[in-house]
Amino acid sequence: MIETKIRKVGNSAVMTLTTEMLTMLDAKEGDTLFVVRGDDGSLKITPHDPAVAAALAAAEIVMDENRDLLQALA
Repeated sequence: MIETKIRKVGNSAVMTLTTEMLTMLDAKEGDTLFVVRGDDGSLKITPHDPAVAAALAAAEIVMDENRDLLQALA
């Protein structure tokens, strides 16, 4: 567990990410991060767009189900 503070900057609340946190996320200053709410109400910070991950997972299922057809078309 890593503790961080929330501070006010203008009209926004800002959470500071330490260098250690950025390393864990494989992120750097200027990168876009996504915050996803879990079923239990928790928040998860991720550098990957969950919508893209879901679309890729769906595409993989379709490709697995239609492997022979896709090979014939290639």
